[in-house]
Amino acid sequence: MKPNIFALPEFSRRFIPIWRRNFMVWKKMAGSSILGHLADPVIYMLGLGYGLGGMLPKIGGMSYIAFLAGGTVCYSTMNSASFEALYSGFARMHEQRTWDAILNTPVILDDIVFSEVVWAASKSLLSGLAVLLVIWMLGLSHALLSLWIIPLAFLVGLCFASIGLIVTALAPSYDYFMYYFTLVITPMVLLCGVFFPVDQLPPLLQNVSSILPLTHAINLARPLLHDAIPAHFLLHIAVLLGYALVGFYVSLVLFRRRLSQ
Repeated sequence: MKPNIFALPEFSRRFIPIWRRNFMVWKKMAGSSILGHLADPVIYMLGLGYGLGGMLPKIGGMSYIAFLAGGTVCYSTMNSASFEALYSGFARMHEQRTWDAILNTPVILDDIVFSEVVWAASKSLLSGLAVLLVIWMLGLSHALLSLWIIPLAFLVGLCFASIGLIVTALAPSYDYFMYYFTLVITPMVLLCGVFFPVDQLPPLLQNVSSILPLTHAINLARPLLHDAIPAHFLLHIAVLLGYALVGFYVSLVLFRRRLSQ
């Protein structure tokens, strides 16, 4: 009897050894990995913040680099989770056949996909924390509420890891991922308020921005860095959780279909 690919996920603690396996592999190159994910957002933040920021007035009562900091921490977290879910996840599934080996143990596909989401979120948490440390060291935020960026980074990681795994489940090769970064990630960065306020966009693009997950992440992060409770924070959290849950389920269905063929 063919298994039902649309069955609800089965959650168990069996994902923990898989997470630990990924951690042990990553630990061998942890330094270069963190540096690689940290360099790009920090260069953007410092280059644009001090360079372009010197020619701009204050935005919402804050300097441009302080404005940029909230977007950068979410941008870094999103990128880290996306790269891990796409490139590393595809390598473990398709190139290295690690998933095939794991499925020969008392582990089901649900555990593997869930471990991939949690592992990518764990890595993105480190990236978000690294950017947050830079923000603190530069004196861009001394807010106690900025500590909430840490769990937020994990939530953002869960969200974008789940979305990224949908693309991984559909991808025939690594080249396929460039479409995702060009057509999804880059427009999201430009529309969601990383580099400029969303209210500067035309009304139609503001409406598009309002449904994108990165917008909701930044709407949480930016006030927290300035010691303010975000407006409608429960809505923003619910949207990110919704993307994470739906993304996980859709990716699991697609992986079940792909690996059963």
